[in-house]
Amino acid sequence: MEIKIDDLSGSEIAEFLEEHIREMKSVSPPESKHALDLAGLRKPQITFWTIWDSSCLIGCGAMKELDASHAEIKSMRTTTSYRGKGVASMLLQHILNEAKLRGYRRISLETGSMPFFEPARNLYAKYGFKNCAPFSKYKEDPNSVFMTKDL
Repeated sequence: MEIKIDDLSGSEIAEFLEEHIREMKSVSPPESKHALDLAGLRKPQITFWTIWDSSCLIGCGAMKELDASHAEIKSMRTTTSYRGKGVASMLLQHILNEAKLRGYRRISLETGSMPFFEPARNLYAKYGFKNCAPFSKYKEDPNSVFMTKDL
C-alpha cells in the first residue's frame, strides 16, 4: 500500500468522494453532514492524501490547518472491500506523523454519533483521541462526536 498527496484532479478520487458524500447523506441528517466535496477540499489549508493498493484507490484522508497549533482530520474513508484491513490505521498514523512534523500541538475531528460511525470512533480512541467539546466553527449536535488528541 502506498500513500500519496493527491491534487484532487483525477476522476478516480472524484468518484470516490462522490460515493463518500452519498454514503454520509444516507446515514446523517442534512444539518449534520460535515463531509467536504471536491471544492471544499481544494483549499490551501487542506492537505489531501489517497492510499493505493497497486493501481486501486482504497482510501483517503485530509488534514486541515485550523491555526498554527491546531489541525483537523477530514474526509477519512476506506473503500468497503478494504475495511477492517488496516488501511484507516495506516492513513491515520501517516496524518498524525505529518501533523507532528508540521508542529501542530493538537489535532481534532468530528465524526458521527450513529452506530455506522462506531468503527471510526473506536479507531480514533485506539490512537489516543478523547471526546471533547465542539471546536472551530462546529456547534453542539446530537449527531456528532468531537474528538481531540494532544501531539
